[in-house]
Amino acid sequence: MSFLTKGLAKVFGSKSDRDIKEVKPYVDKINKAFDELSSISDEALRGKTQEIKGRIKSYLKEVDDQLAALHLRIEKETDLEIAQKESIFDQIDKLEEKRDEELEKVLMDVLPDAFAVVKETARRLKENGKLEVEATLHDRQIAAKGPQVEVVGDKAIWKNKWLAAGTEVTWEMLHYDVQLIGGIVLHQGKIAEMATGEGKTLVATLPAYLNALAERGVHVITVNDYLAKRDSEWMAPLFQFHGLTIDCIDKHQPNSEERREAYRADITYGTNNEFGFDYLRDNMAREAKELVQRKHHYAMVDEVDSVLIDEARTPLIISGPIPKGDEHEFH
Repeated sequence: MSFLTKGLAKVFGSKSDRDIKEVKPYVDKINKAFDELSSISDEALRGKTQEIKGRIKSYLKEVDDQLAALHLRIEKETDLEIAQKESIFDQIDKLEEKRDEELEKVLMDVLPDAFAVVKETARRLKENGKLEVEATLHDRQIAAKGPQVEVVGDKAIWKNKWLAAGTEVTWEMLHYDVQLIGGIVLHQGKIAEMATGEGKTLVATLPAYLNALAERGVHVITVNDYLAKRDSEWMAPLFQFHGLTIDCIDKHQPNSEERREAYRADITYGTNNEFGFDYLRDNMAREAKELVQRKHHYAMVDEVDSVLIDEARTPLIISGPIPKGDEHEFH
């Protein structure tokens, strides 16, 4: 770095300094909301998720109603001409773009409360050792799959010990300001560089939860299947307590109903190769029912330098049968 550049950085601050200064007000809002959650019950803490979802849906109601009306018109008016259908689909595309823009606005608006909910959930698991709520069907289903949830009468007890990649883990983590900053940066679509041990896996829980509230799916992409399976199981109770569904595509065979179901989860973990090959296979599908992925909404990439630079040197290639017509052209 030249002397002039150093001098300018000292006066105006580096890009990183300016970015952190920009997100600092959000950190203060998150911590304020976090402090306010300390006095409510576990049941009320769980209820915050539906409350935030309601705020998102209310904000998007006008554009969602317009989209629903257009889709209904396509479905009901079977005598529409091609030009009319194309016009309606153009309107739908524009409204979807508008919806995406409005969704980003409302997610930034609810971000402090959403991040605070995740942080308070982590604190209670760490300090209280459990969460106790009225047992729902979701609680009973989780309890049937593993020991982390125990149903006693009409109560569900979420313990702070569970299995991740075959090893019992005890929840001992809490989001500090550095993780909150990292979570905000990731939600904004930027790269967050953190040293080993600074809690990258914990950071990802914040934007993952926030974007899952949009109900359009979240992808968490890792460099190997061990990390994908471990992280999906390690972080799962933090999300599942709030009624969100978690899965890992690497646990299921390609083109299977189980993998299709994994993509329907609120938060889906997996390796970059599996996500990539599923995308390529979907582009070769002949019918909509053969697709496994849904419309892409939000994704986080762990070890992004490795995935997008080192791994990208080896392209993902998939082959399929040559149509009969193409075969004749070669003869």
